[in-house]
Amino acid sequence: MKTQKSKPSSVKIIIPKHRNGSSLVLVAMSLVILSFLGIGMLKVAWGVRHNAIKMKNETISMLAAEAGYEKAIFWMSQRQDMLSALQKGEAGTTGGLKLPSGDADYQIMLYTFAGSRPVYRVVSNGSCGQFTRTVDVLVIQAISGWDMGRCMVPTGTSSTSKVYFKSDEIIDMPLHINDQKDSPDDIDIYLSGDPEFLQTVGMGESRLNSKSVDKYKDEIDKFDNGILFDQPDNRITDESTTKGKIERFKDSTKVQYRLKPVPNASVTNPEPAVQLEFFVENGVGKVRITNDCTVRGNSAGSYDYKVKPGSEGKYFEKYDIYGYHYIPKDAETTGQRFVQNIEDTYVSQDFGSVESEPGGQIYVDGNVVIGGNLTDHNGNQVVKGKITVVATGNIWVADSIAVEGVHDADGKPSHDNTNILGLVADGVIKVIDPGLSSSSSDPPSVAGYEYEPVGLQDETPVGGGGKWVQTGDWWWQREWVEEPSEVKENNRLLPDQMIVEAALTVGGGGWGAENVGDRKEYSGNQDDLILRGTITEAIRGVVGLFNSYTNSPIDGYAKYYYFDSRVLEGILPGDMWMQGKYIPAPAGWHDYRLLAKD
Repeated sequence: MKTQKSKPSSVKIIIPKHRNGSSLVLVAMSLVILSFLGIGMLKVAWGVRHNAIKMKNETISMLAAEAGYEKAIFWMSQRQDMLSALQKGEAGTTGGLKLPSGDADYQIMLYTFAGSRPVYRVVSNGSCGQFTRTVDVLVIQAISGWDMGRCMVPTGTSSTSKVYFKSDEIIDMPLHINDQKDSPDDIDIYLSGDPEFLQTVGMGESRLNSKSVDKYKDEIDKFDNGILFDQPDNRITDESTTKGKIERFKDSTKVQYRLKPVPNASVTNPEPAVQLEFFVENGVGKVRITNDCTVRGNSAGSYDYKVKPGSEGKYFEKYDIYGYHYIPKDAETTGQRFVQNIEDTYVSQDFGSVESEPGGQIYVDGNVVIGGNLTDHNGNQVVKGKITVVATGNIWVADSIAVEGVHDADGKPSHDNTNILGLVADGVIKVIDPGLSSSSSDPPSVAGYEYEPVGLQDETPVGGGGKWVQTGDWWWQREWVEEPSEVKENNRLLPDQMIVEAALTVGGGGWGAENVGDRKEYSGNQDDLILRGTITEAIRGVVGLFNSYTNSPIDGYAKYYYFDSRVLEGILPGDMWMQGKYIPAPAGWHDYRLLAKD
């Protein structure tokens, strides 16, 4: 069989005529794509950087706005009276500051009143580059329950003694103590054992001393609700602040309730005073006002000191305490004694178009005695309405004082109770010692005046016994004559419990009791003093004395203090608060930005 060899296969490759041209197109397209990618990446990088710069500038503008706000708040804390500062247009109500990378400007204005409590508005604009951020905040002056310039009592003209919170004490009030700026730098609140603080404590001092040592390391656990350190001082120790607020209060009080009592110079140690008696008649709150009273001043007891004027709370002096007082005999006929509805004393604080809720105001250029002998209220004072009483001298509490209306189970006025009393003194506010008028002899007669009893009648007969009476010329000619004992009108008592429902501001010393150590109690060694309200005092006042070893009472009062939180809602007339701290109102913080141009 014949075989045929196969021919090898051949492959013919055809090369397109335009091969070189297509390659160039692909290369060009690749370059275009890569160029777009490069441009996109550059644009993204530029955008990221641009956004970073925008974010940085916007953050700086926000920080600048907040810095402007903080500067405004600091300026406010240094004012003696913020309302007066705005009314006078003081420099600083508008201002600004320069920062390394931004600027800020701010404005402070009165926004409204929450009751009688001013609400301020601080608007601060921060700028950086093309960005502007605004902080717009409604702020209010902080209110504490118990503010004190110093937690000490005066014991001499330049000496003080620490006042300790003890293990058996419950302090149900927000508490604030100013920075003592002492050397060596010790703790400014004094504790003995483990007292119970139910609310926040604020301290003007720092937690660390100048050597960065924790002064509170052994005490901090005793404060269940914590401590706020480095808080602005209360301005109660600044005499010009107190006097400035009192002056504004006077100017806004109706003329007929601006009283300047004139004393009778023939009384021993005469002190001018106005007597106020609060009561309710036919459902209407009233006050009986007696002008031109004369207090018979008694020599001070061991602890009866007040701040020496001009010393900024560093030095002290004794003052004549309340003994008893006289009123003009024909006071009702002459118009020196009159009864007024409390609502007749109402005024509003007006600042342009902004107006506070109305409240009562009485201003006395002198001293005030609160108390009387009216059988309508059994000697106790009952306040129906909203009223603040301001005195340039002392306020002497000579009766229990309660507000009308519903009280809670714990005794405090209920949240919806609209009755309140404020007491402000440029001197001291003290509970009198009724024993200083209690003696077997009547107060001396004073022409044109009569003795005015206060508090409760002590029904214990005094005097009595008898004496030998000569009946003839010889010494043995005599006989024993009985003398009956009798209840004396000037033999007085204060009740136990002694209740004071009021917000107290004491610019010239402290709140407490007079003649502690030798007081007349209702029974036993001590009575109870119950305060439901607030206390602001330049320095502590003595209330009672205890044996430090046995913890047994010696004299005065056992104190029970309760915070009346209604003051936070602006119920108290007059705006006489002294705190140097301003805080945002609830829901009062707003910040926003203005649109920037790229």
